[in-house]
Amino acid sequence: MENLLNFIGDNMEMIYFLILAILLGVEVISNVPAILHTPLMSGANAIHGVVVVGAIIVMLHASPDNYASLIVGFLAVVMGTLNVVGGFVVTDRMLEMFKKKPKKS
Repeated sequence: MENLLNFIGDNMEMIYFLILAILLGVEVISNVPAILHTPLMSGANAIHGVVVVGAIIVMLHASPDNYASLIVGFLAVVMGTLNVVGGFVVTDRMLEMFKKKPKKS
């Protein structure tokens, strides 16, 4: 318990920054019109490639006996990859709607 309090005390600025980012993100996303939601979300999902790279770096720097870091890093790689693929699938479906359909003869 004392370690947790020390961690919170040492990282209070980061905690404030995280809370501010969450509140700002909720406010921005709630004001996005419905018609723009799909393109924005597909782009945001594609950006999650950064999460995949970061998770791989965490796993590379973790010691082999630190199972918690390895498990969290592995889960981040899997979830980030799913998010990236999902973003590209949504974008592909969205772009498919704008293609001209072949005329029936």
